[in-house]
Amino acid sequence: MPGTSKGKAAETGENATAPRRRQARGERRISQLLAAAAGVFCRTGYAAASTNAIAREAGVSPGTLYQFFPNKEAIAVELGGHLLQRAHEMHGQAFLPENLARPLPELLDAVLDPVIAFNCENPAFWALMHGSGIPGIAQEHEELHSSLLTRVEGVLRTFCPEAAPAELTRTANMILGIFKSSLDLILAHEGAERAAYIAELKTVLLRYVEPMVTAPHSP
Repeated sequence: MPGTSKGKAAETGENATAPRRRQARGERRISQLLAAAAGVFCRTGYAAASTNAIAREAGVSPGTLYQFFPNKEAIAVELGGHLLQRAHEMHGQAFLPENLARPLPELLDAVLDPVIAFNCENPAFWALMHGSGIPGIAQEHEELHSSLLTRVEGVLRTFCPEAAPAELTRTANMILGIFKSSLDLILAHEGAERAAYIAELKTVLLRYVEPMVTAPHSP
């Protein structure tokens, strides 16, 4: 009968919608737990964090947390993966080809501003990449560092096409070392003081790189 067919179709539609609703609820819960973990990792560090503290931060029971993650490390790996993907995307935006045509001070602004903003907006990234000791995260962070080193070397090569490869690598490593050391100070301050440290970092890098850019080089 026509009525029966319509009833079955409606029932089938409801049955198909239910799993989607459950999936959406599950994804929201995972996002909630990851956000809570980010806050806990930033305040206490990865080593001192616990699943109970993360559940408490998220406003759920430990049992609810364990429905999605078996332990603290699994949470850190999931969160680290999300942050690393966003970091790769941010680096791609910072090192746009058109930025290479800018004068050195403007190039530093174009590259450093989004990188610093990302780290300030995601302090858990710094906490996980440098303090978790989780092998998978450490390996992915090394890959990110290598990718960033290659990008910096490429920028230097554009400005100093006659520089020796070893000199470019050494300079790129120094730039990243200066940046990472300065980022500790930047993240430890807020407001005007943070802005002052960012300005100091740019001044240091400008004075370090500018002589290399303007000096003649032997092949």
